Amino acid sequence: MNGNRFAVALFGLLVAVVIGFLAYQFIAPLTISVFLYYSTRRYHQALRRFHLPANVRAAIVMTSLAVPLLLLVSYATVLLIIEARQFIEDYALIDVANENLEWFGGVNGLPELTVQGLYEAYQSGDLAPFIDFATQHAEFLTTLVSGFFLNMFIVVIVTYYLLVDGDRIRAWLHGFGEDAIVREYLDAVDEELEAVLFGNLLNVLAVSLIAIGSFSVYNTFVPAAAEVPYPALAGALTGIASLIPVVGMKIVYVPVTLITAIPIVLGGDPANLAYVGAFFVVAVVVVDTIPDLVLRPLLSGKRTHVGLLMLAYTLGPVVLGFYGLFFAPIVLVIGLTFADTALPPLLDPEKRPNASQRANSGREPEAAAAGEEGGTPGAGDDVGDPL
Repeated sequence: MNGNRFAVALFGLLVAVVIGFLAYQFIAPLTISVFLYYSTRRYHQALRRFHLPANVRAAIVMTSLAVPLLLLVSYATVLLIIEARQFIEDYALIDVANENLEWFGGVNGLPELTVQGLYEAYQSGDLAPFIDFATQHAEFLTTLVSGFFLNMFIVVIVTYYLLVDGDRIRAWLHGFGEDAIVREYLDAVDEELEAVLFGNLLNVLAVSLIAIGSFSVYNTFVPAAAEVPYPALAGALTGIASLIPVVGMKIVYVPVTLITAIPIVLGGDPANLAYVGAFFVVAVVVVDTIPDLVLRPLLSGKRTHVGLLMLAYTLGPVVLGFYGLFFAPIVLVIGLTFADTALPPLLDPEKRPNASQRANSGREPEAAAAGEEGGTPGAGDDVGDPL
């Protein structure tokens, strides 16, 4: 019997190693999936009031995320192409490229951004250098594009099924130990991850609204030459950039300030630079500093120290790369919650949760709410979405 148990344990360890190795190969999309799950779980639960199945609610959540993001990226890309084309024409960069880049030779000008314009450019040979460049680097471009879509596919699928099957995963994790300490720790980690990561989403939305409002109000009081270009887009990108550690929103409003100031410096009224300076002050104080001091402590979770969380956001990308921005806070929450919840009872058995605490710790939040309202979830629906 012991031999059989050892064989089963060895086989399970081998399977766990293989699964862990495969998961590590896709650690970035899996981490982003966990971040999106905890960021949107309350929204997914709020849709329960419409008596929708879990899978329909998950689809609504994913669509609500994808459509605005796709529109924002598309809008930003179109504006970037238009402005870049105008900049290239204004400063005759085509001639500079012809003189310094061999593969660029033969291009006389940029085509019109229409189907007819691109077709005429193709017939005249102006697109030939670009086609040759893409052909020579086809393998790299194919790998880059396919890798991007593969990671996006993983993010969508994993996030969707975390939203749909979160209660089953929670029950499975609870099954690993009947000890109240295990249940209390798992519930505390789940609650704190939701508080921290959902707080990130709220912070992005709040900063975006503050930035859009500030930039739009600024434009109403300044001359046209000193107006911020595309204030709604700049504000939305500023909110998204608040997730980036250290530089954060500066990666957006500093270039916007320079873009606004350059035409004035090159040939405008120097007096308008005062308005640009005022815009920079507004961006630093109203958009960057005040929300960081007021909102971030309120949205940083219940147990996790704000300073440690900021260090996690800062050091995570430095050590792990981009996905460290999400992975490091998750690891921090798991570690600090263990030290706060599970470690004291392990060191001092007298601090172990009593029977009533054990019962409450294993009770599903949604189930408790349903019980208080006197109703029961519909058949086939998830009892509680929390992981």
